[in-house]
Amino acid sequence: MNRRNFLRIFGLGALASALLGTYAVAIEPLYRLRISRYAFTPPRWTPGLKLRVAVLADLHACDPWMSLKRIEEIVARTNALKPDIILLVGDYSAGMSVVIDYVHSKDWAPVLGQLSAPLGTYAVLGNHDWWEDKTAQKTGKGPTFGHRALEAAGVTVLENDALRLEKDGAPFWVAGLGDQLALLPYNKYGRINWQGMDDLPATMAQITDDAPVLLMAHEPDIFPRVPDRISLTLSGHTHGGQVRLFGWSPIVPSRYGNRYAYGHVVERGQHLLVSGGLGCSIAPIRFGSPPEIVLLELG
Repeated sequence: MNRRNFLRIFGLGALASALLGTYAVAIEPLYRLRISRYAFTPPRWTPGLKLRVAVLADLHACDPWMSLKRIEEIVARTNALKPDIILLVGDYSAGMSVVIDYVHSKDWAPVLGQLSAPLGTYAVLGNHDWWEDKTAQKTGKGPTFGHRALEAAGVTVLENDALRLEKDGAPFWVAGLGDQLALLPYNKYGRINWQGMDDLPATMAQITDDAPVLLMAHEPDIFPRVPDRISLTLSGHTHGGQVRLFGWSPIVPSRYGNRYAYGHVVERGQHLLVSGGLGCSIAPIRFGSPPEIVLLELG
């Protein structure tokens, strides 16, 4: 290969890298928003019960990656889908240092409070909702500022709680776990191990009949321990790896790697749905994993 051809190939490679980098940082995370639709009947589902569920995950509110205007757009798009119920599966706080400004819970929570569905909007907290609350980290307990802000905005936060609801006379349960990575290890307050706020047995103990159960758990790593009494587990946290190529992600924040990175997973006859989420965590990059609103048609 002569020098001219080498420089031409090198230049094309550099241009392609620059274009891909620009797309991953400035286009996919900021301007793409897809509706990911799933339609299936989970196990132990009541015959005739049809439930339209919108799932939002991992907002990570901050400027410019997830501004209030962007959150307002997501809320409007979600309401336009006319879901029966809306489930928020955690990480509303930024969790990223590469920002122009942080969006506080007193601002993003009222916008999420504008979500509208006949059966209501329900939420669990994520790890960053705990990690960014220094008081909660110091005391080892909540409620976090995000929890209080969501409740004040009219969103019911479930922390190891279960609620019985009805659609057209058919009952079902919505349950929500506390976060599995809530308290950081090895911090200046002397804690030496990860400590979760999740209590699956206590949550299950609140379910008093055989109606189907939707379980919200921010991290999908709980799934192998979920009992078969649960019809469907709903999670976020992974962002689909944030970079996803041909159904595979090089980095997934899960002890199970790509096993629970994204999408509809069926194991042991049990169902898990992992949303790719909406915002960015750690680094402002999304490539091959565009922000999404999940719409489930169950039954």
